[in-house]
Amino acid sequence: MYAIGVMPMPAGFKYRDVFLKGKPRHDRYDSFRIRHPEMPPGKRAKLFAPFDALRGFDFAILMKNEIYTDKAGLSPEDQEELDRRFNILRNLTFNSRMARANRVQVTVTYYEACSDVNSEAYGSQGQYKTITGICLNVDAEVTKTILVDGMRIPMDDILKIESPGDIFRRDWEEP
Repeated sequence: MYAIGVMPMPAGFKYRDVFLKGKPRHDRYDSFRIRHPEMPPGKRAKLFAPFDALRGFDFAILMKNEIYTDKAGLSPEDQEELDRRFNILRNLTFNSRMARANRVQVTVTYYEACSDVNSEAYGSQGQYKTITGICLNVDAEVTKTILVDGMRIPMDDILKIESPGDIFRRDWEEP
């Protein structure tokens, strides 16, 4: 009993004789082999690599699995604590020289609105995301943003700011 892969070959298999002949063998300098040289494995792998027939379709499916929530409001006490932390960060990153010298590492949890126009959450809900990096700038007057590792985050969207150091201690304040 012969097998095709892992299945036994059916009795009335149409191409039984072709299968039993096996893979053709060619000599090194055979005219067929000269006209049809063997393909390098790297190029051969490209033939069987998967391709995205509908560009962006996989991403659209993944976006449908995203869970969106409403933006949480801060209590007055939490907003006061967040403002105090903004003030400390603003004093430590007053200009670019101070920001580079102090290298204040922070973890910021912020709200990002849904940007998928095909989602039902577009314009009404979003997600909370976290970024960890060096705080480079806090602009509370003009743009009302905080700059962490090149990403500018609006202050109104920030839920909390933490630091692995003790720069936000209650008993420590800038003079």
